[in-house]
Amino acid sequence: LLMTPALALFYGAMVRRKNVLSTIMHSMVALPIMSILWIAVGYSLAFGKSHGGFIGGLELVGLTGLATEAKGSVPHLAFVAFQMMFAVITPALISGAFAERMKFTAYVIFTAAWGLLVYVPVCHWVWGEGGWLLGMGALDFAGGTVVHLTAGISALVCSLVIGKRFNYPKEKHLPHNLTMTLTGAGILWFGWFGFNAGSALSSGGLAALALVTTHAGAAGGTVGWLLVEWYHRKKPTALGVASGLVAGLVAITPAAGFVAPWAAILIGFIAGVVCYGAVLLKNRLGYDDTLDAFGVHGVGGLAGALPTGVFAQKALNEAGNDGALFGNPGQLGVQFVACAAAAAYAGV
Repeated sequence: LLMTPALALFYGAMVRRKNVLSTIMHSMVALPIMSILWIAVGYSLAFGKSHGGFIGGLELVGLTGLATEAKGSVPHLAFVAFQMMFAVITPALISGAFAERMKFTAYVIFTAAWGLLVYVPVCHWVWGEGGWLLGMGALDFAGGTVVHLTAGISALVCSLVIGKRFNYPKEKHLPHNLTMTLTGAGILWFGWFGFNAGSALSSGGLAALALVTTHAGAAGGTVGWLLVEWYHRKKPTALGVASGLVAGLVAITPAAGFVAPWAAILIGFIAGVVCYGAVLLKNRLGYDDTLDAFGVHGVGGLAGALPTGVFAQKALNEAGNDGALFGNPGQLGVQFVACAAAAAYAGV
């Protein structure tokens, strides 16, 4: 849960001073909106009995009867609450694309609609029992496809549909408080251990693997971004540190429980470099992704989901598969299909 207020700090600090409160509100109000929707109907549609692999049923509406049940190794309501935090932060991520230029009423409607129409179905495809992408063998340990790719692609579409900020890019829209940005990024780094290691759903070897790979991915992303920024701009920046560590965390999310720590560093490093390029590209192409929601989360999610199909090892996680590097090139194709399907649906 702390990740969403951390995102509020991270995003709020990168806008102009006059827009700080509205930007923080985007993240904070996603907490109550998505929590209520998740309890009322979202969880049932995401994790209920599958209908054709595309959506769950309505038998769990209102979480009726779950108080005394277990879900694998944990109480069912603990699993519901854990998954609720994923549903909360995902639409909040999108708000970075249109910060400083969406009416609050429109944001509330968009968040509720996107949560139910995009997040919930894709969550069922990838994680719900009977989901069609899960059945195909797609690997997404903690949300590279479900969370970051869907949010990033929808963020790009939002920025294109809404249009640019007034006088962008002629007028420089500089971050008003990078100290707060780094504080938010640091809390996100900490919170991500819950996000990824918690996805093991038990305390043990798999959770430890996911914790270490998460940390390694963040480190790799930070170094990758810093090096390419240092080369390109002739100096490293505080915003580069924050952006690089988030890019690394985004990329390692789908792979955290399937790859070795050395592979996590590589995945994070690649994401840091690629996401830096994606952020530069928005200036070249002229679209206004205010806080780089697409450049970091969309591109970062893709930069993690596809390499998962290369570096995954079944020896590390029996629930996974070997990737291309370990004799199963077909896994890369499966990852590509999953990414293409989620991106196309989220974009539409």
